[in-house]
Amino acid sequence: MNDWAPIAKEYDPLKAGSIDGTDEEPHDRAIWRAMLARYVPNKGVTGDPHLTLFVARLNLQTTEEKLKEVFSRYGDIRKIRLVRDLVTGFSKGYAFIEYKEERALLKAHRDANRLVIDQHEIFVDFELERTLKGWIPRRLGGGFGGKKESGQLRFGGRDRPFRKPINLPNMKNDFYGEGSAEKRNWSREGTRDWRTRDRDHERSRDNRRPERERSWAWGESERERDSKEERSRGRERKDRDR
Repeated sequence: MNDWAPIAKEYDPLKAGSIDGTDEEPHDRAIWRAMLARYVPNKGVTGDPHLTLFVARLNLQTTEEKLKEVFSRYGDIRKIRLVRDLVTGFSKGYAFIEYKEERALLKAHRDANRLVIDQHEIFVDFELERTLKGWIPRRLGGGFGGKKESGQLRFGGRDRPFRKPINLPNMKNDFYGEGSAEKRNWSREGTRDWRTRDRDHERSRDNRRPERERSWAWGESERERDSKEERSRGRERKDRDR
């Protein structure tokens, strides 16, 4: 528990597939694929990874000019790389923004997350590919993404941090009455209390039953008397009409 943290310090596909980072068996095939993958970060990517932001969930119509307009308010930008499809040239919905100063990076990381750009709420985090040890991208079964419908949720990132593990005390001995004599006596007394309480409840219910029967009988007699009065009034009206 002393080493536990909500954000992963080193990427482990098995821990990323666990809600609290304590799973010992992978629950989907993607985790197996990530565990068997041997991924090497792209050496063609240039720039300082410690000054680079990862921006995702972009509108596919968002351009580099729009990103520069929005993110330049936090500081001077050195480079913007909007990831596009090699064949079609269309945006894939995420980009990398490199700042000149760490102060601007931290400010954008703090304030730009969940910002709405072109009717899309964006997600902003530090670049992990070159900074997080053991990183496996989503296409190989890793990452911190995933959808609930597919059952491939990933934890340990900013968007979905680990939940704190729940350590329950070992109550097995006391639960089965194997604890101290004092606790065993308390449990037996508790069972006797429940039994006497049930007997008292049965007796009170039997005592209330005649009262309910009398009330029902009283209600029936009242209804019969009312109906007799109504019939007598009807006969009197008929006699007057004649």
